[in-house]
Amino acid sequence: MENKVVIGTRASILAVAQAELTKKMLLEVDPSLEVEIKKIITSGDKDQRTNWNKDNKSLKDMFVKEIERALLDGDIHLAVHSMKDMPAESPTGLIMGATPMREDNRDIMISNSGLGLMELPSGSIIGTSSLRRVESIKNLRSDLVIKPIRGNIHTRIEKLNDKINHNFDAIILAYAGLKRVGLEKKATEIFEIETVMPAPAQGALYIQCKDGDTRTLELLSRINNTETATIIEAEREFSKIFGGGCTTPMGCHATLYEETMMMKGVYFFQEKLYKAEVRGNKIKGKELAQRLENKIREQING
Repeated sequence: MENKVVIGTRASILAVAQAELTKKMLLEVDPSLEVEIKKIITSGDKDQRTNWNKDNKSLKDMFVKEIERALLDGDIHLAVHSMKDMPAESPTGLIMGATPMREDNRDIMISNSGLGLMELPSGSIIGTSSLRRVESIKNLRSDLVIKPIRGNIHTRIEKLNDKINHNFDAIILAYAGLKRVGLEKKATEIFEIETVMPAPAQGALYIQCKDGDTRTLELLSRINNTETATIIEAEREFSKIFGGGCTTPMGCHATLYEETMMMKGVYFFQEKLYKAEVRGNKIKGKELAQRLENKIREQING
């Protein structure tokens, strides 16, 4: 059917919620569409073992390669991914068709006690699977114990509540995911940008389609947010320079002020925090990312 659009997504509750959000946006710009959501089980969904020794590309491939295959095979018209799960380059034949307005990109903490990070007793056990969050929390509270935790949002919250089989006092998550599945009220503390720098592109969606699919590209252009796209391009460039992702302890946040972009970045090297910020023309986001990286490298090199 000419008016039918099939969206591919991971089967997790958050991924489906993001696909539903995309479906809603598409129907708002074209109510005549018939939109179907197709759930695809990925390698990352099958293997929930924590393994921080994988390189960043292989970690990201675990959650997208089956969906990208479905796109290339024509089984789906577009795919909805979390932007931070996506490698810097798409496979040949696939492109980013749209970047809708992103959700709040801050990190949050959920604690069993209801206490904030600085109020937790010494020795409290914090769960996170992100090295960026590990180093950020250690920088704020070196007396806390940090242990890896894997699984989707609901699984992690279940592990936090399960004191028999797990022993976590608090967990760190992305606020965007919590909001998209309707659990934002569970947040005990919302970390400000300066306290815990978010991952580059956190909270943004990456809507992928086939290169040359003019019908889908035209449709996606109507839900694209140019300001978000400009910011995300710069943040992803900073991440690319550092080889960033879950396996790299770094964070970045860009903001637009009319024609100016301000970028802030952090990088943890040998357990020490290095941070910097730059300003410049918003159309030169990649150059700003390079300048930001250079300022941080200069600090590291003394």
